Amino acid sequence: MSTQPIDPRKGMYMIADTPRGLWRLRAGALLATAVVLGTGLVATPSQASPSTVDCAALAAAGDNFAELCLDGTAMDDAGATLAPDEISSSPNIRQVANIPKQGTFDALTALNSDIAFQDGYAYAGNYNGFMVYDVRNPKRPKIVTQVLCPGSQNDITVYGNLLFLSTDTSRNDDSCNSTTQSATIKESWEGIKIFDISNKSAPRYIKSVETNCGSHTHTLVPSADRRTAYLYVSSYSPNATFPDCQPPHDLISIVKVPLRNPTSAALIGTPNLFPDGGFPGSPTGSATTGCHDITAYPAKRIAAGACMGDGILMDIADPEAPRVISRVRDTTNFAFWHSATFNQSGDKVIFTDELGGGGAPTCNPTIGPNRGADAIYDIHGRGDNRTLEFKSYYKIPRTNANTENCVAHNGSLVPVLGRDIMVQAWYQGGISVFDFTDSAHPVEIGYWERGPLSDTQAITGGSWSAYWYNGFVFSNDIQKGLDVLEVNDWRVWTAKLNRIGTLNTQSQPWYWGPPGF
Repeated sequence: MSTQPIDPRKGMYMIADTPRGLWRLRAGALLATAVVLGTGLVATPSQASPSTVDCAALAAAGDNFAELCLDGTAMDDAGATLAPDEISSSPNIRQVANIPKQGTFDALTALNSDIAFQDGYAYAGNYNGFMVYDVRNPKRPKIVTQVLCPGSQNDITVYGNLLFLSTDTSRNDDSCNSTTQSATIKESWEGIKIFDISNKSAPRYIKSVETNCGSHTHTLVPSADRRTAYLYVSSYSPNATFPDCQPPHDLISIVKVPLRNPTSAALIGTPNLFPDGGFPGSPTGSATTGCHDITAYPAKRIAAGACMGDGILMDIADPEAPRVISRVRDTTNFAFWHSATFNQSGDKVIFTDELGGGGAPTCNPTIGPNRGADAIYDIHGRGDNRTLEFKSYYKIPRTNANTENCVAHNGSLVPVLGRDIMVQAWYQGGISVFDFTDSAHPVEIGYWERGPLSDTQAITGGSWSAYWYNGFVFSNDIQKGLDVLEVNDWRVWTAKLNRIGTLNTQSQPWYWGPPGF
């Protein structure tokens, strides 16, 4: 959640449209120990009062619904029944392992983030760095190493012997010993960090590349000859007072990494995806000032961009020159286009709406089933004539407590044959597995959920990412660490036969495609 102080004497914070990213924290904003008032206000428990903020200003910021400028207790959570840390699940899902956060990562403000996989190892981001786990035996995962390198949100990918991290908080330099520094200072740094992971127990930091407005997320697109990795860097929310993040910012940054000489990695382009400026924003929807995340499907030469107020479909046949070929908006129910997932055949795409920036209780009857949800689109046509047709929304059917942040977040396909099934994180709403083969009528087939971290105050937590990898679901829980889940259901049995070496979920693999893809 992006924050700026309202009154430093009171320790109050509210959303603004100038800092970058709904999760971007300015120094001193103790998000994880604060009570969230709707989507726009963060305060200490003793100071929680919606009367202390200008709700009209929050709506004008363009990245939250005005009606969410409420005390969290105004949401209807009568249907929330779980006690703190109580486990609830469908009969077909069970937890088989957990590794709690460790050392300097074991702090409320050290949020766990995304996960990447390679050859039986999981690489898990954290706002303070990243973890390496040995998950070759998923029921007995082991810690290999913990790398301290602060710079949220440390979005992570791996390819060959390289690991890439996104830094989207302004730092005083590009080192792993850096400290926070205002983005108004020209010398401040944000962007991509590159590590050599040839020795998994001792990763080496070898290169950095600065990018405009930092790197909130990045997507790895390999070249056809596998000699080059392209990173599509997503960032947003420019500010005229930020020398390295000037408006307009209707672009992504492309970093080219020669795999045989990764220290020569460089920024090669900043293609403008929205020549018309994108969605201008509304009281219920974010203005487009960049993209939040891009999911590439290299085997199909397409990518989907979740770009704040717009959803886009791109042709990436030339990875150095992505082209927008279709665009959609949802001005009724979507607040913030957050991420995307294709089905295996590439004729459907799911976009997520991160209503409230991941910090609000949106899984309740007050918000309803169509906001903070997934939107499922069919893809019609070929080539540049492809279009997106909305089919339905999907949202978990359970009510969460007002102390629980809950909204659609990161997930992956479950690689079954003949059907379209996805597993997805919903923060403290837990993990949901659903079938969207009939894109107009998605159906949940399983879930796993912890009760709230607290029943008296809102603490940011829950599953950031939940991905299927080689027969199991791996979830990076913001506060509880790495969870491993097993799904036993006839509808996913073919997925358990699938084995894949590398998985960067936003570089979507063709699970059952020909060798080489």
